[in-house]
Formats: sequence, structure tokens, C-alpha cells
Amino acid sequence: MRINVLQHTPNEGPGMIAAWAQVHGHQLYTYHPYQFGHLPTAAATDMLVILGGPMSPNDNLPWIKQERVLIQELLDRDIPMFGACYGAQQITKTLGYPVTKAPAKEVGWAPVTRQTNVIPGLPTELNVLHWHEEMFAIPDDADLLFSSAAVTNQGFVLNHRVVGLQFHFEPAADNVREMVVNDYPYIVGSVFGQSASDILNTPVPTENKMALFTILDYITA
Repeated sequence: MRINVLQHTPNEGPGMIAAWAQVHGHQLYTYHPYQFGHLPTAAATDMLVILGGPMSPNDNLPWIKQERVLIQELLDRDIPMFGACYGAQQITKTLGYPVTKAPAKEVGWAPVTRQTNVIPGLPTELNVLHWHEEMFAIPDDADLLFSSAAVTNQGFVLNHRVVGLQFHFEPAADNVREMVVNDYPYIVGSVFGQSASDILNTPVPTENKMALFTILDYITA
């Protein structure tokens, strides 16, 4: 299977998604549309991963709009899709739903709780990495997958093929360090009140990798 990854900033890569792909013998192709302007074709995409980034789907940039054209083509083809943070927002924006300021800026580690059993095997609660201040609306025909204390819309699952998460399951410890050392100014103003050291010194829970793998197995089954 060819997995096309849309990466939107140097310090937010596929992380443990690459490990999942390797376990299953899939090929990973990573695109950087914010820098090079190139996107894969729908015909050459067996699965699409849309990662996070500092931009907003509301930004008036040609490559952001072109991403949504690709997303719509893949939705029409029933192709598996996984979106993290900005990536999840891009999916809902493509579907015609708003992306707005969240009730609180969430940056750091905090729990989310599962809201549906539609994906078997996910824990009731997970401690995850948040790095956002905007949020998506849940599409009418999607299931709310996760919520946090401050932001209800933390995840959705759509038609057994598409999952979007407002937070990050994908970073391993090295990826968390890369995010923090490069983007630590963004931590200021978070409702969690955590410092860069607090975030760096929190181990990545092993359950997060298991949950990520469970989700990716589900949408590609």
C-alpha cells in the first residue's frame, strides 16, 4: 500500500505512523506542500495522512485549497485517511464545516476520554500531546471519538475510513523533543500551564502507540 503523507512543518513528521507502515510493509511517501507546492494524485494514493502545522485551514493559501481538492477526491473514492490537528481540521473544512478558535488553547500533556465504541480496542482514557488553539466541528454523519475537559471536539471517525484527531498520537519521544525545542514559544498561554521542561519530562505513554496502531488498522481493514 502506498501511504502519502502531507507534512506541514519540519518538526511535525509522521513519527510512529512510519513505524506502523513498516510493520505492515507499506511504502511511505512524504510531501511538503508548504515548501515545494507538490501534492500526490488521488490515483497514486492508497491512504492519505495529513499532519499538523502552524497554519490554519482558514488561511488563504493556494496549496491549502489544493489539499482540500485532493481530500475531496479521496473521500469520493472511499480511501482511508488520517488527520492530526491541522490535518483533521482540513478534512472537516473540506466537508463544509467550520474551523474556529477552541474554548481554550491546549499545549502539553492532558487526558482525552473515548466517546464511542465504534473502533474496538481503544482505552477509555489516554494521556496525549496537545498542540493547538483551533478546533474542528464534528460532521453530522461522523461519530465523536474523543473529548478533553476543555475542548469537546477532540476526535471523529467517519464511514469507517476516516479518523481525525485534534491532538497528537503520532509523536515518539524524539518527535516530542523536536516539537518542543523548535516551537517552545507556542506553549505560552496554554490552559495546562506546563513548561517546556514539563512537556519534555513526560514520557510518551506506550498506550498511545497501541491506540494509533488500532486506529490505522481500523481505517485500512
